[in-house]
Amino acid sequence: MPSEGQSVVLGPDEGRRYDMGAIQAVFKADGAETAGRFSVSEWWLEARHEGPGAHKHDDNDEIFYVIEGTASVLVGDIWHQKPKGSLFVIPRGTMHDFKNESEARIGLLNVYVGGPFEEAMPMIVDWYRDNPAKRLD
Repeated sequence: MPSEGQSVVLGPDEGRRYDMGAIQAVFKADGAETAGRFSVSEWWLEARHEGPGAHKHDDNDEIFYVIEGTASVLVGDIWHQKPKGSLFVIPRGTMHDFKNESEARIGLLNVYVGGPFEEAMPMIVDWYRDNPAKRLD
């Protein structure tokens, strides 16, 4: 792994894509590009679907920025519904989740601070193949 990250310049539809049914992720920078310090990705969730489920990261902070739609984001034990342009800073060890309660697709820009994230994506894709995101009724 290099000691310094690489410059990254991508257009709007560029990046490494992961399709998980109702959830799609596009990684813009991770691993060698950031010297393992952080990850930048887009997360897209179809209308009326659950997200990944409540979880926490003991060694990593996360930032979510709503880039499309109105997202429902759990921070600690409180769900927040926030529109495009909203920001969530989630310190390590804080329970969090996201879901889409709206009738339109949502998009979240994610910055995962404190290490790479994309290396977990093959396992996450396999998990969603066996456990598709549930539609909210």
